[in-house]
Amino acid sequence: MRAIDTNVVVRALTGDHLEQAGRARALIQREPVLVMTTVLIEVYWVLRSSFGLSRKDVGYALRGLTGLPTVQLQDPDLVAKALDWLEDGLDFADALHLAGAADCAGFVTFDKRLVRIAEGRVPIPVGEPEAA
Repeated sequence: MRAIDTNVVVRALTGDHLEQAGRARALIQREPVLVMTTVLIEVYWVLRSSFGLSRKDVGYALRGLTGLPTVQLQDPDLVAKALDWLEDGLDFADALHLAGAADCAGFVTFDKRLVRIAEGRVPIPVGEPEAA
């Protein structure tokens, strides 16, 4: 099995750069590939920022990719949980952070939007650091 980089995934999903997209798709169809969690974070940001896709469309694309029989994930349970929370309004990177912190007593952030959106959606408390 070979691991694939962000640019391979992006080419396969978008068809950007026709020749490279064909090679990327052929690879993914032909043999097992490993997609690292960090690659998925980068793919999310590239599709949102460079291609202007909505959170919903990126979630759909990532679910399609991760559901392919040749695609193996570094941490499938973590990614599945993060994709669920993405559909529920969280940013994908934040959702991955929270899913990875599931066994912790809480998650601390200065991101007020994350605190607000996470409330009632994730199983751990999310809040700002307490004052000294």
